[in-house]
Amino acid sequence: MNPLRLVTALAAALAAFAAAPVLHAQPQPTVPPTQAEKIEPSPDSDAADVSMLNAELFYEVLLGEINSADGDRSAGFALLLDAARKANDPDLYRRAADVALRARSGDAALMAARAWQEAFPTSREANRYVLQILVALNRVGETAVPLARELALTEPRTRALAYTAIPPLYARVGDKRAALTVVERVLADDLAKPARPEDGASAWITVGRMRLAIGDTAGTLDAASRAQVLDPAGEGSAILALELMDPKQPLAEPIVKRYLASGKVQPEIRLGYARALADAQRNAEATRELQTLTVENADFAEGWLLRGAQEAQDGQYAAAEQSIKTFLDLVASRTSPTRPDEDQARSLAQAYLVMAQIAEKRGDLKAAAAWLDKIDSPQALLGVQSRKASLLARQGRLEEGRALIRAVPERSVADKRGKLMAEVQLLRDFKREDEAYKLLQEASAAAPDDADLLYDLAMTAEKLGQFDEMERLLRQLIQKQPDYHHAYNALGYSLAERNVRLPEARDLIKKALAFVPDDPFITDSLGWVEFRVGNKEEAARLLQGAYKTKPDPEIAAHLGEVLWSLGQREQANAIWNEGLLLNADNPTLTQTLKRLRARP
Repeated sequence: MNPLRLVTALAAALAAFAAAPVLHAQPQPTVPPTQAEKIEPSPDSDAADVSMLNAELFYEVLLGEINSADGDRSAGFALLLDAARKANDPDLYRRAADVALRARSGDAALMAARAWQEAFPTSREANRYVLQILVALNRVGETAVPLARELALTEPRTRALAYTAIPPLYARVGDKRAALTVVERVLADDLAKPARPEDGASAWITVGRMRLAIGDTAGTLDAASRAQVLDPAGEGSAILALELMDPKQPLAEPIVKRYLASGKVQPEIRLGYARALADAQRNAEATRELQTLTVENADFAEGWLLRGAQEAQDGQYAAAEQSIKTFLDLVASRTSPTRPDEDQARSLAQAYLVMAQIAEKRGDLKAAAAWLDKIDSPQALLGVQSRKASLLARQGRLEEGRALIRAVPERSVADKRGKLMAEVQLLRDFKREDEAYKLLQEASAAAPDDADLLYDLAMTAEKLGQFDEMERLLRQLIQKQPDYHHAYNALGYSLAERNVRLPEARDLIKKALAFVPDDPFITDSLGWVEFRVGNKEEAARLLQGAYKTKPDPEIAAHLGEVLWSLGQREQANAIWNEGLLLNADNPTLTQTLKRLRARP
């Protein structure tokens, strides 16, 4: 093993157990958590305490320290270990082990730690040294005994907490599968018949994290489910499931939902669930979770921030403005006059970006620029430059705006992708779909396996009236990724909108709905195709359900037209009025009103 890697790994291992509960008032591990990435032992072991030694041992220790200080750490280690044995002193054993670690000699450090443990069998600190050095040396199979001893020395009431230190302890080992085997063997009793439910739940969460480290998602979800059975209100199972929430892992979300229904819920977990829903473009569900979050935890600032961002994305600018102002008031009430920390600076930047977007939508470009000027966060640079580019474009300086986006530095592949999508969105916003299409074509050719790029390319082709090309691209996407439900919905809706191949359109939309049942936007598509085939009553039922779930101007346009065709013109006008309040500029709604010559 590389010597530097040995000491770095040991430092991480020491940090992992540094916060674990202790049974006796013994010294803490050599490297405290704040020095986890340093390789030096703790300051209090820089020299041995020789006050209680006789002259001969004093001289031996002194020589050991001098040799260590002069760079001959091998000789220094031998003298210190010999003195430790003669004096039977735990401080000298610790010092010998630390000198070996500084010399990058894992085997020597292990020798000293084992000698220390043999001399003091009940010493938790000696056991920890043995455990952590074995982990750092990648001798994973030998860690079962010291790991079991570490847990045996833990008070029963803090055992569940101690388990949380195990996955970080093994995080850097090369053979994580072997580490999993060791941990499952050591925790076998609590996995099978725990003394307390919370101990069993924590044991299963620990095993779940170890399984996640080797990519065993099915095993991870099984562990999370078992943990939740033992402790339904426990957070660990929900957090583990949140990390795996994905359409390809349908068993993860029910674990999160059961936790949310269990009673007292940590706001961070509901926030994480809302983020996962938003990332999956399940916006209506994300909005509902955020509304629940901010009602139940009115002083939880981050909830208001995400709620405001989601409302702005949905075009509900008045609601978004109120949510963001609530967030800013909460931050101001808890913030000291000093400079905000990095996380808070990032959150404030997001809030200012949303406020700038709202001001821009209202045509108040001066206010939008003022909000942007408040932002002082390098992580938000692309967002700031994108909004500034939009302001320039509104003044007829679109090319300057594009140059502003392109000038943002790229530190990663994600940055490059972000810049591309920011420029594409700018072009779309200002009706330059043909140029957006060219950019997406180039990007998709460079990354042919990127499903989202392919989808965006297809949608842009539709905007340009290239329906055959759109269909070709969507079918290509469906072939590559059969569970990409947006592709089925987009193709089905496009056929329905053009009033062609309606039975096929219905089948495609139903396939999309099978992936995300009750999604209001896909339900809207199904309602629209039913209207096109003449099933007006069924269309009205579907669209009313979709609109109730998600008040949206486009759904309002479709529902209003169906009601209008059924002779229910008063109800149609009421729905259209609500849609205009949500977003008076929605093109589907404004075109519907113009075509029907309706004046709600």
